[in-house]
Amino acid sequence: MNRSIKMIATGLATGLAMAAATTTASAKMKDYSGKTLKIVIPYGPGGTYDKYGVAFSNHLGKHLKGNPNIILQHMPGAGGAKAMNWFYNVAPKDGMTMIVPLDNTVTNQLMRPEKMRYSAQNFTWLGSSNQTNVVMVVRSDAGITKLSDMKDKQIIGSTSGKNSTGYVNPMLIRGLFGYKIKMVTGYKGSSKSIFAMEQGESQMAAFNWLAWASKVPHWFEGDKPFARPVAQIGIFRDPDLPKSVPMISDLVSDDLDKKAVAFMSVSGLLGRGLALPPGVDQSVVAELRAAYDKMNADPAFAEDLKKSKLRLISSSGAKIQAVVKSAVEDASPEVVKHARKLIFGGES
Repeated sequence: MNRSIKMIATGLATGLAMAAATTTASAKMKDYSGKTLKIVIPYGPGGTYDKYGVAFSNHLGKHLKGNPNIILQHMPGAGGAKAMNWFYNVAPKDGMTMIVPLDNTVTNQLMRPEKMRYSAQNFTWLGSSNQTNVVMVVRSDAGITKLSDMKDKQIIGSTSGKNSTGYVNPMLIRGLFGYKIKMVTGYKGSSKSIFAMEQGESQMAAFNWLAWASKVPHWFEGDKPFARPVAQIGIFRDPDLPKSVPMISDLVSDDLDKKAVAFMSVSGLLGRGLALPPGVDQSVVAELRAAYDKMNADPAFAEDLKKSKLRLISSSGAKIQAVVKSAVEDASPEVVKHARKLIFGGES
């Protein structure tokens, strides 16, 4: 079994054992009557982080005593790193402030430690409501019909910053295969990056499939689609994609390359969820985790996501906590160094 997949399976098994203890609310539940909780979004409005955040703000409070009001605060910048760093070091530790964490929280920490002022394993993960692969999508008029066409033809991609999933995954592909990929940064989230493709400023972007399917489903329809998916990165194939869209893990043979891809693939399991900063009282953590699990099981929440064209693939906070801990502790310096070189080495 692949080392990283085995790591994830072990983490999930451990998480199941932990879940029974962490999702049991304390005997005296905190009363949130008249209180206002805050959810920090690490990007601007409009993306899937924001859309899930809206759904969380509409439904989580119903499963807490006193049904508190929940508001959103957008904090874009540095591909989401600005918000993550602020949240870890500055955010109040009273359980009243949460974040929709970056799905590449772990990979950012390990590959760009000088920029990431946090330890991913020390966040308290409340749960997730989606898991998905990163999918590279190219405009049909770019002359790219398959991934290997990028060996001879340059493609320009759009994304927010060098810490974002939309940057590190295309650059990983570039590093692995020597493709002519150039990424332009500075766009505020997936919506702006995708709009840049539509306007012709770029020809490619790489985000989770949910972002594509919810924002521009019409791009992929008909005999002459506007754009096509050409690659995906994750632990498992996305069920909504054609089988012809290759998994990057299936295209590499070198052992170190395989380990680098597997290490990067963990990001998809973090999905879209909520986390707390370190230091929050464990009784508060237990209540919030229990509320999050109840929200995931609530048909009204599922229906709300469906109306917004969002998927519900749930994971508990305890499961995610175990996976993140294992990912950070088990990633060898050699694998991290190799992944960093593939992604950030020789940029143009």
